[in-house]
Amino acid sequence: MTTTTKSVTDILNGTIQSIKSVIPLPVKVDQPSLITEPVKIHSMGVLIGLTGDIRGQIIIDGHVEDFQGLGASMFGMPLEGEMLESFAGELGNMIAGNLSTHISQLGHSMDITPPTVIVGESKLSGFDRALRLPLSLENVGKFIVVIMVDTA
Repeated sequence: MTTTTKSVTDILNGTIQSIKSVIPLPVKVDQPSLITEPVKIHSMGVLIGLTGDIRGQIIIDGHVEDFQGLGASMFGMPLEGEMLESFAGELGNMIAGNLSTHISQLGHSMDITPPTVIVGESKLSGFDRALRLPLSLENVGKFIVVIMVDTA
């Protein structure tokens, strides 16, 4: 199935809605932008695959300190090591799962893959275009959500 502009808009809006419903903090969403260059992971990220009518990936990228701050604000305790990595994966899972539910209510069939947590600086390529969505979380830090949707 060919992904339409409406599908991409639905994914973008659904991602924003999902983030705001999963993260219990004020979220400031900056203007999305189109990117074609490889995605750089700063020090920690989580990748979730999208399958079904709409195929692609979502990446949540941030610094370890920002994931730690978010984990501490959500769970009331500092997270490190394997617990922090588990939290990052579960955060991606919750956001993508919420997105999948939202998208199905708009008539699209979509499922998600298990999260892949990326630790350390990395570069991801192999896509034509993606949307870069910068986020600021009050008293926590900044994250970049990258939405890659297959258009063929």
